[in-house]
Amino acid sequence: MTKPRNTRTRAFDPDPDAPQRCCDMPNCSNAAGYRAPRSRETLNQYYWFCLEHVREYNARWDYYKGMSPGQIEAHLRADARWDRPTWTFGQAGSPKNHNTTEEDILDPLDILGRSRRSRAEQARARTTPAAPPPLREALAVLGLPWPVSMEDAKIQYRTLARRHHPDTNNGDRKAEERLKQINVAFTMLRTHLMSEDLEKTD
Repeated sequence: MTKPRNTRTRAFDPDPDAPQRCCDMPNCSNAAGYRAPRSRETLNQYYWFCLEHVREYNARWDYYKGMSPGQIEAHLRADARWDRPTWTFGQAGSPKNHNTTEEDILDPLDILGRSRRSRAEQARARTTPAAPPPLREALAVLGLPWPVSMEDAKIQYRTLARRHHPDTNNGDRKAEERLKQINVAFTMLRTHLMSEDLEKTD
């Protein structure tokens, strides 16, 4: 049985993108297979060394060389927040005191959307008159809001009556019972609306 070949790169293998050149260390003629940054300001520009000299270079490397303690602390703080600006707690937004709104926030789960709709529904509930207590159950059965017009009540009643009529439900007893509830609810609502109309005309 043959042992499977390990294709994983070893830690000290030369960089596969290394240029075909000699080590940048003076008087070294070994192949340069390992890169190291030239300075803190030019991290994308490299020296190319052999393994021995890249180890030596890295051992001496000091990223904060030439910086004062205050500069080092400021750099560490900026690095901890990915170099993004921050503001005093309670002053959300930008340096221009622009206040972040819900529309400015990415909301893929629609959490804020549900919150906005809930607040809108509560606002409508405060401004919409409550249904008379005797009609609340009837309105719930018919699935109607309050206030409601007679015309809308008739349209909803016809829709529900057709849907729950025993003839369209193969004589289902549950549909028949549901139709009875719909008839009673519509009768109560129609009586109330007709009495309101009479009072308006008096």
